[in-house]
Amino acid sequence: MPGGSYRSSSHDDNSFEVFLEGWLIRQEQFLNELVVAQDTFDDQESQENDMRDLISRVLAHYQEYYEEKSRMTYRNVFRAFSPTWFSPLERSFLWITGFNPGLIFNLVTDSVNNLSEHQVQRLNWLKHETKAEERSLTEEMAQIQESVASPPLADLARRVGMQLIYTDSINTEIEEVDGNIDQLKTALENVVTDADRLRTRTAERVVDLLDPLQSLKFLSAVGQLQLRVRMMGMEKEAERQQQRNEHSNGW
Repeated sequence: MPGGSYRSSSHDDNSFEVFLEGWLIRQEQFLNELVVAQDTFDDQESQENDMRDLISRVLAHYQEYYEEKSRMTYRNVFRAFSPTWFSPLERSFLWITGFNPGLIFNLVTDSVNNLSEHQVQRLNWLKHETKAEERSLTEEMAQIQESVASPPLADLARRVGMQLIYTDSINTEIEEVDGNIDQLKTALENVVTDADRLRTRTAERVVDLLDPLQSLKFLSAVGQLQLRVRMMGMEKEAERQQQRNEHSNGW
């Protein structure tokens, strides 16, 4: 991705949070459809088209997320590494600004109990290939972090990202913050793009090797995990806020 100065505004950055709120509402609606469909589509041969239509719509829903995330990353890649729209619990699961692709294979084996021997072999081969790509991207990310002598990458992300969020100018020159920021920005954009591509490609390839009903079960497991972690994270944050309020009132 190209370097150069950022052109960002608080409206642009906050737009991803607004998008995510709506996206998660639709995610819950799709999850309900997936759960109901597993009981409704009991005759795979006669209802295969209906199942495939639902699967395509769910995958398009995820594609919409990654397209919007890509736009946000280009506007402010540092904020992607310090996402205020996720709770600390959700952020603890992140690998290069998103879920670890290897998690997909755990979800498949936990949710689908009728995999054929051929499917298991293909999944194992895909898992091995995915792990190799994960290691390569992890090493690339480590090299980027090592190149940032001071401040550490996370601190730089917060410092630069928050400056961009609250600036009144939509044409802020990042060179004023760090002379090497263009190279860092480009490197981070590239590694995020590659990580997101690995995530989406792995999920799509897993769906391709499953039959329609198995895909419904797999996609249900993905949605359930995501929404469950988000709910737990929000509950923990609400508890922390209540404790802080009680402590403040105690003084």
